[in-house]
Amino acid sequence: MLRVKVEEIKLKPVELIVEEPASGFPALAEVDGSGECEFIAPVRVHVTALREYDHIRVEGNVASKVRMHCSRCLEPFERDISSSFTLFYSDKTGIPLDDEAELTAEDLVSVHYEGDSIDFAGEIEEQLIMDIPYKPLCREDCLGLCSNCGANLNDGECGCGREAPNLKFGVLKNFKVNK
Repeated sequence: MLRVKVEEIKLKPVELIVEEPASGFPALAEVDGSGECEFIAPVRVHVTALREYDHIRVEGNVASKVRMHCSRCLEPFERDISSSFTLFYSDKTGIPLDDEAELTAEDLVSVHYEGDSIDFAGEIEEQLIMDIPYKPLCREDCLGLCSNCGANLNDGECGCGREAPNLKFGVLKNFKVNK
């Protein structure tokens, strides 16, 4: 579905518009199954591929919606994720590993393909996975959980009388001297 024949791109730009469940992408299904997040909307892909000199330039956008748990308060929340990207596909073997070479900006977004077609699925998965936050927050000012009683401080003060612990002398708190 996200595969294009190179010969078609040589003749004219090719545009792909696809909407597919995240389960159709192995890496996204693995992320979904791991509990890191849950994809609750289909993956929407819009890609334009065109021939440019000795490479194929691919510009695109990928988007979906996920449900995650906040890393501070542990409450579930939903977030739209999307990524715009530009990739350069080349049928070259690339830079030899044993040579020292300075990479250009184009080299950093280059992908090599083999054969007579290009499959965009792997790069689509990568773009979405990179947009999933490592430490998701339900909101920027999330207060998290009370370190004493575990109450969600976003709902209001817990009233447990928590104090900031003095870690320097905390071990002496229950120290008793017998005379």
